Amino acid sequence: MTHWADYELLDFGDGRKLERFGTLRFDRPAPQAETKHVLDKTAWSEAVARYTGDRMTEGRWKRLPAAKTELPSTIAIPLDEQRSFRMAVDCLPTGQVGLFPEQFDNWRWIARQATRTGQPCRVLNLFGYTGGSTLAAAAAGAEVTHVDASKPSVATARANAEASGLGDAPIRWIVEDAVKYCRRELKRGNQYHGVVLDPPSYGHGPKGEDWRLARDLPKLLELIRELTHDARRFVVATCHTPGVGPAELAAYLSDGLFGHCGQPPASGPLYLATSTNRRLESGVYARWPNL
Repeated sequence: MTHWADYELLDFGDGRKLERFGTLRFDRPAPQAETKHVLDKTAWSEAVARYTGDRMTEGRWKRLPAAKTELPSTIAIPLDEQRSFRMAVDCLPTGQVGLFPEQFDNWRWIARQATRTGQPCRVLNLFGYTGGSTLAAAAAGAEVTHVDASKPSVATARANAEASGLGDAPIRWIVEDAVKYCRRELKRGNQYHGVVLDPPSYGHGPKGEDWRLARDLPKLLELIRELTHDARRFVVATCHTPGVGPAELAAYLSDGLFGHCGQPPASGPLYLATSTNRRLESGVYARWPNL
């Protein structure tokens, strides 16, 4: 993971991780952190909040004595020496904080792809959550369509755009099921130069539409193939589903875009790293083209 001044994985172990966002520390679950943590209790006690519960989404946040700053707070995400955007950090009921720092290198990659040809770029961000990939593309000058089934997540993404000075950027905010939206775009004859998707293992659309990654991702990628057929410059997919590794996600992407004899995308683990390069894996990615 590239250095990012406003974020640091301080420690992890015993099923938890300690992170710094700006000046704020958070202590929250990380089931993949199976080793012992390294820092002492004093470092962990400096967290402003701790999420407790048997599983993510079934616990609660506890504000700790170190908490002196009102939340949410915003932090800067640099894309290069000239461009950046901002996102809010907050204690969300799901145990998340509003952004996924393991996506930092992907955000920078998206910005580079959006400007690679020097031509206008239309980007579709599916399962857009609170907007990191949307803002990375928009900050690079792309026209973006942001799609997520959660109205509160889209509202947060819009607020992040405002905080980033991108309130007037050409971004369309869509609360919709991803598959349904792609089908409608095909009927309209629309095309995109780039597509970003971070599908969940399971989920529901705003009208109760059922999503299962193993069942539905192949057909969604077929729709993306058609939506980018005449214009495709890049596609990046990320995944946090147990049992789906880099090779599996790369195969999904290659087969969906090109068929069984397709062009192999780059793929690998998403991870966070401490200053001593202890790595905490946090999902997988597949990116095309393999540059």
